Amino acid sequence: MPNFNNWTPNILAILRIVTALLFLEHATMKFLQFPAAIPGVGHPLPTILMAAGLIEAVTSILVLVGYQTRIAAFIASGEMAIAYFKGHMPSSFWPTLNMGESAIFFCFIFLYIAFAGGGSWTLDGLRRPAEA
Repeated sequence: MPNFNNWTPNILAILRIVTALLFLEHATMKFLQFPAAIPGVGHPLPTILMAAGLIEAVTSILVLVGYQTRIAAFIASGEMAIAYFKGHMPSSFWPTLNMGESAIFFCFIFLYIAFAGGGSWTLDGLRRPAEA
């Protein structure tokens, strides 16, 4: 049986990078209407969406490059928990009916990254002294 433990830091880094890029897309939709505007939301954005977009932009960039990864991922996880309970759950208990699956996924993936760290290829790793 092959030993996959050597791959763990690189796979964690790929998960971190892909998740951060997908999360950044939510911020660009709010602020730049790219790749499209958020359906049903006019401009100027409501204050809560401006705050959410700012959190999404900052934390996704930090997680993407792996700088202060654990803190940024924890904040992003909390934002997604709030988004689910405030924005999705009031319309239905079931995530498939209230369109909250992505909020739940982001919440738990960022929570995992907050505890596991960023894996390899991080700016945090460049700042740490080499272990002897």
